[in-house]
Amino acid sequence: MTKTESNGPPVSKSPGPVPPDGGGGGVGGALTAGEADRIMLEGPRSRLGELVTLLRVLRDFLRGFRALHFVDPCITVFGSARTGEHDPHYQMAREMGAAIAKLGFTVMTGGGPGLMEAANRGAKDAGGRSVGCNIELPVEQSPNRYLDHFVTLRHFFVRKVLLLKYSYGFVVFPGGFGTSDELFEALTLIQTGKVQHFPIVVMGTEYWSGLLGVIHQMAQSGTIDAKDVELIHVTDSVEDAIGYIREKSIKPFSLKPAVPKRSRLLGE
Repeated sequence: MTKTESNGPPVSKSPGPVPPDGGGGGVGGALTAGEADRIMLEGPRSRLGELVTLLRVLRDFLRGFRALHFVDPCITVFGSARTGEHDPHYQMAREMGAAIAKLGFTVMTGGGPGLMEAANRGAKDAGGRSVGCNIELPVEQSPNRYLDHFVTLRHFFVRKVLLLKYSYGFVVFPGGFGTSDELFEALTLIQTGKVQHFPIVVMGTEYWSGLLGVIHQMAQSGTIDAKDVELIHVTDSVEDAIGYIREKSIKPFSLKPAVPKRSRLLGE
């Protein structure tokens, strides 16, 4: 994308020249944390540069598919990376992770610290499986120590696809822009029929009250259907959340553990 300033020539969004390969020295070239998305989104580049970006995205997907292909059905837990261990929400997320594991699900998170760590930690407490889709960021994000398996990705949208692809339900704890984005991504996919009607549980009635008020206002204004409000189950109780997940996920889809056959040809 370009813009014109003071009737002069088009000015690129990029702060400076970008090499044809996107600045990373090839498909597997070293990029600083967060640079891959910036390069992809900064506007048109050479055809070679776009091809390299496409191959990098493909590489992200392939790594994610290989890492997560053999996990059992998952419940994905979203939440802030900034929440400390002594916060009540951390303890609740840890309890939730344990309860999900006891249901027989693998606990999946974004793989980072805070409430993601708490949910993964709870799964380990209960002897369950714990996986994560980590993302390269300049700050905050590094894989937590309670993961059985994880994959670190360069692109945010690849990460979101993987967090949704392997899950049969979503639990949303207090968080910021990223958590809200993940919540609305899941809601949009269910509302538009792109994925089946999996349960979405929002934990923290007081924390989310403002956002839930906005969603109710959307329904009153007709920008969403009134029934769309029912896509969210809001609670402060781990027990209530687990009962909802059992009712809306296990029973409708007759879930049971299934291990895909490994391929020696693919080195699995």
